[in-house]
Amino acid sequence: MNPATFEKGAVTVYFGEKSGKYPDGNQVVVRGRDSQVAFDTPIVANRLRDVLAPTDVVVLGHMHEDHIAGLHFLPDARVYAHEADLEATRSWAGLARHYGYPQTVLAAMRGKIERQFNYVERPDALGYSDGAVWELGGTRVRAIHMPGHTAGHCVLLIEPEGVAFIGDIDLSSFGPYYGDATSSLAQFRRSLRAVREVPASVWVTSHHKGVITERATFVALLDAFAAKLEAREDAIAAYVAARPSTLEELVAHRFIYPQGHQELFIDAAERRSIAQHLASLATAERAACENGRWRMIG
Repeated sequence: MNPATFEKGAVTVYFGEKSGKYPDGNQVVVRGRDSQVAFDTPIVANRLRDVLAPTDVVVLGHMHEDHIAGLHFLPDARVYAHEADLEATRSWAGLARHYGYPQTVLAAMRGKIERQFNYVERPDALGYSDGAVWELGGTRVRAIHMPGHTAGHCVLLIEPEGVAFIGDIDLSSFGPYYGDATSSLAQFRRSLRAVREVPASVWVTSHHKGVITERATFVALLDAFAAKLEAREDAIAAYVAARPSTLEELVAHRFIYPQGHQELFIDAAERRSIAQHLASLATAERAACENGRWRMIG
């Protein structure tokens, strides 16, 4: 049985488990007169093989393992990734650089994503840039570059339906993720301001929320999502004010993930995320590092 769906015009959203909660995601399919496009292929795609069989093009909103779990059964579809995420889509070496995790983590990570997400390299993947358009016949898809989560993260806007696939600007209670080598806290902050201006009436997330059809609800969820960034930075500042700390001490404390939560990449993601918050505090002349220890100033 196919998953629950939301439909508007040429757009169908197939919901993954628990509204696409990681490790699953929500599958968007756009059917034009001339061609069919899928956005990403999360785990739920494997339950939609008949639906996805006519797919001509897969457009990745960004490159992460949970967004390509169905590419293995679409070898003939043209796969597009933003140029900043392209090498990560084409090869494991590119994806390893994209993650930026230690080699011991990467070795285990490859086995995990092959088992859990059917990972395959796509050396045939094609690049796109900000403003790229796919004309499908009666409807079209436009890419809007909104980096931060990854360097190539994009919103995919379906016109004239006014449906925006906002990907991993997922409006979850966890908040933004910017823990990989190509992630950027500063860019994420800018993208969270910019996504408000996308001319949409429906917003679709890769995970958690699924479909939002009221602008007031979207804005409220976006505000709460963005507030997580400042809450994390304030928590780090308060901790450092009370006890000057090394980066590794802050990583051990955890400010992004809860204590006890286990994933291969968590220490690396904490390190990358916290380091960016410390840099933000230093830029604002609120914190400084002396002899390897961060302290608040001013």
